[in-house]
Amino acid sequence: MRYSPMRLVAAAFLLLAFMAPLAAEDYPDHPIRLIIPFPPGGSNDVVGRLVAKQLSIRLGQQVIVDNRGGAGGVIGTEAAAQAAPDGYTLLVVSLAHAVNPSLYKLNYDPIKSFAPISIMATGPNVLVVNPELPVHSVKELLALAKEKPGALDYASAGVGSFQHLGGELFKLVAGVDLQHVPYKGGGPAMQDVIAGHVKIMFSSLVQTTPFIKSGQLRALGIGSRDRNPILPDVPTIAEAGVPGYQADNWWGIVAPAGLPQPIVDKLYAAVQEVLKSPELTEAFGREGAAAVTMTTPEFAAYIQSEMAKWARVVKEGNIKP
Repeated sequence: MRYSPMRLVAAAFLLLAFMAPLAAEDYPDHPIRLIIPFPPGGSNDVVGRLVAKQLSIRLGQQVIVDNRGGAGGVIGTEAAAQAAPDGYTLLVVSLAHAVNPSLYKLNYDPIKSFAPISIMATGPNVLVVNPELPVHSVKELLALAKEKPGALDYASAGVGSFQHLGGELFKLVAGVDLQHVPYKGGGPAMQDVIAGHVKIMFSSLVQTTPFIKSGQLRALGIGSRDRNPILPDVPTIAEAGVPGYQADNWWGIVAPAGLPQPIVDKLYAAVQEVLKSPELTEAFGREGAAAVTMTTPEFAAYIQSEMAKWARVVKEGNIKP
């Protein structure tokens, strides 16, 4: 018996429709790779590893962290975009994911190449200095920067990173001239600030809190609208001398586009369980981050809104890759 090509295509679609729920029931049956597109030690790495550990428990399979740093997150993100949409490759995204389209010619589409799963957390930046720098407040830093325009350096995880944008926003709002020193990730940048090679950083509170508490760095101000309970004695940058300044990072999980909806739903449910767990709530609290709940469509819309918001900062700050 011969079948027309149209009937064969229709039969194939029906087969796929029946197989998707079955695939979700068996998923996952082997370890999952979680790509973090930055080196170890930065905020993406800290948040990603905290979630990966708890996600392994919920899914019953090991979630293996794969740090793929470089080009402000572009290299690791491109690797994820090219992976099979089977649920065994996931990607941690953050503010850099929304900024990179304004900076680079990408080999992937930040929206169409990915299936959003869930936002995980948000956290403000914090303005820190090496203790050798003779300033103890935002106002003292402003005075020194105006006395020596262009002489003070600040480190970042790379062009277009959260640290870079936080520094450029500070320059725009405060009207000072600081020199940007980009690194290949937040971890290497932080180590050089601690060592005193660069004296200033607008870092994620998640990444920086341990070094502030150990005395290796001095916190001058928090980039959030309100003071953070993890550092209650540190004023916001806005109240400390730069009115209108606010910079918050965020972190989420996406998968390659084409991931079957039942697996998207299963991953979303597992992430929500993780975010509500006492273990993660306590861990985020120690690091100065806060878990956030959004539906998958809300997270997709949020990514697009962040792209529009920071594209303006890139343009006004004349930020070039």
